[in-house]
Amino acid sequence: LGLDMEELEEIEEDAGLGNGGLGRLAACFLDSMATLGLAAYGYGIRYEYGIFNQKIRDGWQVEEADDWLRHGNPWEKARPEYMLPVHFYGRVEHTATGAKWVDTQVVLALPYDTPVPGYMNNTVNTMRLWSARAPNDFNLRDFNVGDYIQAVLDRNVAENISRVLYPNDNFFEGKELRLKQEYFVVAATLQDIIRRFKASKFGSTDSVRTVFDSFPDQVAIQLNDTHPAMAIPELMRIFVDIEKLPWNKAWDITKQTFAYTNHTVLPEALERWPVDLMEKLLPRHLQIIYEINQRHLDHIASLFPNDVDRLRRMSLIEEGGTKRINMAHLCIVGSHAVNGVAKIHSEIVKTQVFKDFAALEPEKFQNKTNGITPRRWLLLCNPGLAELIAEKIGEDYVRDLSQLTKLHEFVDDDLFIREVAKVKQENKVKFALYLEKEYKVKINPSSMFDVHVKRIHEYKRQLMNCLHIITMYNRIRRDPAKLFVPRTVIIGGKAAPGYHMAKMIIKLINAVAQVVNNDPVVGSKLRVIFLENYRVSLAEKVIPATDLSEQISTAGTEASGTGNMKFMLNGALTIGTMDGANVEMAEEAGEENLFIFGMRVEDVTELDRKGYNAQEYYDQLPELKQAIDQIKSGFFSPKEPDLFKDVVNMLFYHDRFKVFADYEAYVKCQEKVSELYLNSKAWTKMVIRNIAAAGKFSSDRTIKEYARDIWHVEPSDLKIPPPNEPRDAAEDKTPNGTAA
Repeated sequence: LGLDMEELEEIEEDAGLGNGGLGRLAACFLDSMATLGLAAYGYGIRYEYGIFNQKIRDGWQVEEADDWLRHGNPWEKARPEYMLPVHFYGRVEHTATGAKWVDTQVVLALPYDTPVPGYMNNTVNTMRLWSARAPNDFNLRDFNVGDYIQAVLDRNVAENISRVLYPNDNFFEGKELRLKQEYFVVAATLQDIIRRFKASKFGSTDSVRTVFDSFPDQVAIQLNDTHPAMAIPELMRIFVDIEKLPWNKAWDITKQTFAYTNHTVLPEALERWPVDLMEKLLPRHLQIIYEINQRHLDHIASLFPNDVDRLRRMSLIEEGGTKRINMAHLCIVGSHAVNGVAKIHSEIVKTQVFKDFAALEPEKFQNKTNGITPRRWLLLCNPGLAELIAEKIGEDYVRDLSQLTKLHEFVDDDLFIREVAKVKQENKVKFALYLEKEYKVKINPSSMFDVHVKRIHEYKRQLMNCLHIITMYNRIRRDPAKLFVPRTVIIGGKAAPGYHMAKMIIKLINAVAQVVNNDPVVGSKLRVIFLENYRVSLAEKVIPATDLSEQISTAGTEASGTGNMKFMLNGALTIGTMDGANVEMAEEAGEENLFIFGMRVEDVTELDRKGYNAQEYYDQLPELKQAIDQIKSGFFSPKEPDLFKDVVNMLFYHDRFKVFADYEAYVKCQEKVSELYLNSKAWTKMVIRNIAAAGKFSSDRTIKEYARDIWHVEPSDLKIPPPNEPRDAAEDKTPNGTAA
């Protein structure tokens, strides 16, 4: 057709249907499930507007709507034949035959299917996303006989449910529309699952009483954080109110069906829905939650008589002020398995955040360390490196990433060392060209590319990176003749629109960049770039070009991280704290092959006990003091000297994430990074050791663990014959007649 494939790929919009790690993890999981031949579906909402596009104007973040469907989406297929009703509001009638939820408002859920192909195995799974539609009689069956026009216009109210993604990452905002979205996806999905179950041979037994006995053997539902937690009371409502199962049986089946993955321990991120909102929107579900809670607390009271404080701590309902439903507690009580997403995180979940629950049922709590798909995050984004690896160890590693350990044999191979360095250099040049074309900034491709890309959040400590930039700048100015290892510091990420501090951090980084990049004394030694509109398609460009990966959250705050794994697989070295999956990366590669610094979880706990006093660090560290004084005095904002007073005030008086406490260790560790970078060969050898140790962090390994320990299904490496081959050719190979 005379079309350039790369040009075509550039035109395609990202489907930005999640915030950060959580949505991207789900995408990696779908890829792995298809590649492992699991019959799995990914369910979600087809947002009309995804995560906002970020523009930087005068150093500030400005949001623009992400109209990603403007030119249509060729990968999706609408399935109106599977449209389902979802109910809201109304009231509950208690009748002789049980509870009835009546006088509800109905919204229709229209599914759109997107194929998810496995890697070279002819398996294609489905991602089904729901879109909200008003029924055709919407607002016309009621009283407003006359106002036909207004009734049609009001259809928007119903269809707003799937209009826009809430852009908060690691922060709970208790808005009615958000709860509507959460229930909408859950109610449509459960109807879909039950329809499919009943249509299968398992669901079509004679006795109504035993129809659902095999349900947990046929269906496993993984709750990706608490956002779909309403699935638990909804499935109970279907079983008890509609299918007329006795409560205990319904509850047993429900628990066997659900498993819950926790993704954060930050208290402000935990979902706690006001009871009065739930009562208005989903009155029957509130009753069911109360009943679940009553039975749960009765059980606790029988084990721990007179321990009222334990009952308060473990209740699904939080009293005091406005009564709220703790959705994480609901998920734990309603699931047969609960997991964290890295060893250290799962430990914190068990021993701190949910310790009462873990004491009660220790066998329920597991770890499943996150992973990334090597198809997107190596083959697709870094073909040069993928090919180089294949030349050395063959192509099988793409489906079995543990084979990367074979690269250890080549750590001292001079030719291989040179080739790895060459691929990295080519990626850097390509990215430098992209930056020049898109952002009109010239950068030195032989400088160290020091990259910090992720959502902007205080716990991720982009501010600490910023202080290091200022420190490097001051050192260059103090002694311009002294040897300085040239760096290009690239920081990117979106701030939630309502998160004032995160937006100030972006402005500060841009203000510092403005000064540093225009100081003739600095020249090409130090460049600072804020990467606008960081998203998956941009990650695919920047990650292969990175030398140094910044993973510097306060120990105990980043549940896992997955960007850390992407950088490791693509030949970057990591500077990081002992947090999230960094701990396991250090374990796999050897701590001496990462730049690990700063407080461990125990040190943070101890500092909290003692009391964190930022002033002490400021007084004792002259370079920290200088940097803070510059921010405070308006050195980086001469037209508005007190622009950053909120940031400085936070750092001194309410910094929950203790930036000053790790500053000195961070700066010293960065000196070691620069020192190693001077020795290109030693640097590249460390890179190879990291790549060779990255195998554990394939999402294939993660999914095999979920399949074995939680879902109880067997992955299949059978290659389904392509459609042009006769079907029965494969049937002989299938063991004992079960469907592959």
